[in-house]
Amino acid sequence: MTILYYDCFSGISGDMNLGALVNLGVDKKHLVKELNKLKIGDFRLKFRSEQRKGITGTRAYVQIPYNKEVHNRDHSTKRKSQEKHDHKHYNSEERSFKDIRELINDSDLDKTVKNRSLAIFQKVAEAEARIHGKTINEIHFHEVGAIDSIVDIVGAAICLEYLRPDKIISSSVEVGGGFVNCEHGILPVPAPATAEILKNIPMKSGAVQSEMTTPTGAAILATVADEFSDTVRITIRKTGYGIGTKDFDIPNVLRVYLGETDLSSDSDLETQAACIIECNIDDMNPEFYGSIMDLLFEKGADDVFIAPIIMKKARPASKLSVLCSPTIADEITDILITNTTTLGVRKHSVEKMVMKRDFQTINSKWGPVTIKTAIYKGKPLRSKPEYDDCVRIAKENNLPLRTVYQEINKLIASLYSDAD
Repeated sequence: MTILYYDCFSGISGDMNLGALVNLGVDKKHLVKELNKLKIGDFRLKFRSEQRKGITGTRAYVQIPYNKEVHNRDHSTKRKSQEKHDHKHYNSEERSFKDIRELINDSDLDKTVKNRSLAIFQKVAEAEARIHGKTINEIHFHEVGAIDSIVDIVGAAICLEYLRPDKIISSSVEVGGGFVNCEHGILPVPAPATAEILKNIPMKSGAVQSEMTTPTGAAILATVADEFSDTVRITIRKTGYGIGTKDFDIPNVLRVYLGETDLSSDSDLETQAACIIECNIDDMNPEFYGSIMDLLFEKGADDVFIAPIIMKKARPASKLSVLCSPTIADEITDILITNTTTLGVRKHSVEKMVMKRDFQTINSKWGPVTIKTAIYKGKPLRSKPEYDDCVRIAKENNLPLRTVYQEINKLIASLYSDAD
C-alpha cells in the first residue's frame, strides 16, 4: 500500500503543496500541460530551488502578464497578505463558485481531477458561506478566485492523480498565530475560513506569530486526506519539501513523504485516528438510553457503550461513551448535549488499530447469510455470521436465535475443513 503523508509542522498553503509534490517527483511538464487545459488566461507556473533554515526544497510561483509587463507575484500572497497590493486589479476578476465549476467542467481535464478540484473549491465555498451568512451560490471568491489560487487547487488534484497513492494521511496542522490582512480586513489567525474548514481536524497554533495555513491549504487537506495522525508506520521511499515565501524562526516548509506499508504481510492492523466522547449521567430515565444509542449509530458512531459508575455523594450513575471519527465529533457532541441530561462532555483523541475484514455470502437452508472473517498476518483468524442476518432468519422461521447461530457456525466450520 502506497502512503502519501503530509507533515504540516509549518502549516500548508496551496503553493507550498505544489512545490512539495513537484519536489517529491511529480513531472513539471505534465503539471503545466494539464493546467493549460484550463481557460484562465495567460499565466506561467514557475519553480525554483530555495532554502529555509538550511532545508532545500521547491518553491512554486505564478507569473501573470499585466499591461505588457510581467507582474511577478509570489504564489503565497495569501501567506503575506499584509502587503498592500490590491490583487484583483491584476490577478483576476471575482469569480463565483458557479463560474469556477463551469471553468473546470468545460476543460479537458481528467474526470477524477475535475471532481477532486471541485470538491476542494466547495470546501472553501461552504466555509465562506457559513461565515458570511450566504449560500454557496452567492459567494464570490477574491483571493481564491484568482488565477494563482485556481492553479493551486487544480494543480493539487493533477499532482495527486499523477502520484495515485493508495492512502493520504496528514499530521495535525500548524496554523500559526497573530493577525493577517486579507480582502476583508485585519483578521485573527487562523482566518475564519481556515478555522471553519479545519473543523474536526486536529490543529496546533502559535509556532510563529504569522499565518501558516491558508484556506486553500486547509481545503486541500480537508478534502484529500483519508486520515489525520501524528504517528504513521511507513517505509519512506521519497521525501519532498515545498518552500514558503516567508522566513520564520522555524523552517517554513511543507514536508511530504511517499512511502509504503504492507498490511497483508505484517499484522493486518490498520491505524486510524478516532476520538472518544463521553459523559457521566446520574439523573436521566434509563429508558432513554436505547433511543440515544440509535441516534448515535445513525450519525455514524463506530461504537457506543455504557458502564456503571459511582459519582459524588455515592450516587449510582452511568458513563456513556462514544467511539467515532474526528470528522463527526461535533455532531456526536450535539446529540449528547441535546438528548441527555449531561451538562458537558469529555473528548479524547485515540488511535484505533483495526484488523482487516473479509465479507462473503454463504447459502444456508434458510437462504443467504453474510459471514465476516477477521484477517491477521495474512490468514483467516476467525469467522462469524452477521447478527442482523441471523435475527432476520430467526424471526422469519420462528426459531430461537441460538439455533440459527449453531447451524450457521456448523456451515462455517465445514467450509474451513473443506479448504484444508
